[in-house]
Amino acid sequence: MFKTLIVEDSILFRKLLKQTLHSRFPAMEIYEAGNGTEALQKAAGDRPDLIFMDIKLPGESGLELTASLKTAYPDVPIIILTSYDTLEYREAAVLANAAYFLSKGSTDRESILTLVESILGSSNIKTQH
Repeated sequence: MFKTLIVEDSILFRKLLKQTLHSRFPAMEIYEAGNGTEALQKAAGDRPDLIFMDIKLPGESGLELTASLKTAYPDVPIIILTSYDTLEYREAAVLANAAYFLSKGSTDRESILTLVESILGSSNIKTQH
């Protein structure tokens, strides 16, 4: 079973992303975290195969959390999702070893799903089109 962790402080955005992912990947297990502490607990307990990470989180920044998670789980791809699409954040995401950087404002639903499909590759998650 492919597991995804969504780390996002906006409950509405978390729910929308979860619904979007379930629409294409109904068998995917999706876990949610609203802050860094919760994200670290969920990652340790559920060992995700993919992580969506918001940059702006209460307490620890998403970039610091990304670096910590990549140290603990170097093979897990992390997709940075942010409303702050600046060169500074893109460079910081690279330094934190994030696999991808997506702007919430300019990335559409289909682009996210296509990216996840490419990450899944030959995984046995069934897709619906």
